[in-house]
Amino acid sequence: MTPIQFRLDERAAGILVHPTSLPGPFESGDLGPAAHAFVDFLASCGLRWWQMLPLGPVGHGHSPYASTSVFAGSDVLVSLERLRDDGLLDPADSALAPVEASARCDFGASDTRREGALRRAFEKARGLEVERRKLAAFGEEFAFWLDDYATFAAVKRRLGDKPFFEWPEGLRRREQAALGSFAEAHAEEIAFEKFVQSRFWSDLRALVAYAHEKNVALMGDAPIYVAHDSAEVWAHPEIFQMGADGEPEHVAGVPPDAFSDEGQLWGNPLYDWGYLEKHGFGFWVARLQHQFRIFDAVRLDHFIGFSRYWAVARGEKSAKNGTFHPVPGDRLFEAVFRGLGPVQLVAEDLGIVTDEVRALRDRFRLPGMSVLQFSFSPGRHAETSRPHRFPVRTIVYTGTHDNDTTAGWIGSAPEDASEGARTQWQAERDFALKYLALDPASPPSALAWDLVRAAFASHAQTAIVPVQDLLGLGRDARMNRPGIAGGNWSFRLLPGQLDERLAAKVHDLAELYGRTSA
Repeated sequence: MTPIQFRLDERAAGILVHPTSLPGPFESGDLGPAAHAFVDFLASCGLRWWQMLPLGPVGHGHSPYASTSVFAGSDVLVSLERLRDDGLLDPADSALAPVEASARCDFGASDTRREGALRRAFEKARGLEVERRKLAAFGEEFAFWLDDYATFAAVKRRLGDKPFFEWPEGLRRREQAALGSFAEAHAEEIAFEKFVQSRFWSDLRALVAYAHEKNVALMGDAPIYVAHDSAEVWAHPEIFQMGADGEPEHVAGVPPDAFSDEGQLWGNPLYDWGYLEKHGFGFWVARLQHQFRIFDAVRLDHFIGFSRYWAVARGEKSAKNGTFHPVPGDRLFEAVFRGLGPVQLVAEDLGIVTDEVRALRDRFRLPGMSVLQFSFSPGRHAETSRPHRFPVRTIVYTGTHDNDTTAGWIGSAPEDASEGARTQWQAERDFALKYLALDPASPPSALAWDLVRAAFASHAQTAIVPVQDLLGLGRDARMNRPGIAGGNWSFRLLPGQLDERLAAKVHDLAELYGRTSA
């Protein structure tokens, strides 16, 4: 685990941006030179924190929250430029040819480019003794998950990316004869998957070391649930609520909330919390220990689910029809802190927050989240959500990856909003302008900056701003629309957008409100 060098209880600020959104010469951003350049930008702004979305290998839709493993890293994030610099790609390799800059990632083209480059780099590495030693050491360090994941990923590739529950029975049920036969026949494919993971971790560790040199800290993100088609569900079905047929009888989601009138039907398998508790919550301790090998703090997505979870019967079309069930959250976090020490966790406590959720968060002194876009509902009933009521032990955001950009939110009602939703939006916008004493005639980009200022001015210990809001970008720069299957996660910065002028402007704001990094 990384020792606590950067503390969340010190007044500071940061930026939320996923590495795929960084600019660069290829179809999507990664952990290479552009990520190091972003660290330089943060340092020049005087900011402490870089918050990322989950870094695991993505499944369909390229959602970072639908990963095929909670331990492995995404091959999309492996740096081709560092492969070149390490002598594993020829400088003239076609995969290093740049493409025209775009404000959207082209994940399909990126996947094709990177797989070919990684396979050529793997072939080169196999012939180098130093690389073979590196890979062997990596395999020993991460043996607790690497063999399972590499086999899982290799089978998926060989079977045309079929989910594991559609594999031949022997492989699906992990019968030793079937696994042994596959490993013998496809040893190179399994070795390739391990090589990809070794490069991901090499890139990430280099980035962490560089960030710490620049006095920049990294905040990771741990989704509470695991994808059904994942190495963990395949390798350890006993920790999930699975039926006799190997399928989940109920799946995860949330009831209707601020993001969706229908709720959100995620479809993930639910944990068997009784089994987890009986075994000392070992899965969660190992999972978070793995995160803290790299990150200085970790955001726990859907913290509400550590108090109670929403179960929806498999086959339901809407998340409305579900039931709540309790979770032994107190005993879980006792086990986590007993096993890991004073690690820094952040509670994403958005949604239907009960007294039990607040008590769980506060017992372990976890900072929660306060979102400005949710703070301006008119009326006395919403008084406790106002910025002047934000607790000190919280992280204030203008918005999150699930929100509209702030310029988009304050500029106009969503195009598909109902009449009632438009009326509500207008009332909240009017209240926000009055509360913050803003000029209604100002353009949305200027109003977005005014909300950035409000976040920095608040007495919350930490202020995190999505990079889109620093730039005043509109709705077309939104990262995700919950409940909408396509068109998400592909926002990308253009070269030159994060320039010296913006850095100076952010630094002035951070200095004005006492948030500059020492």
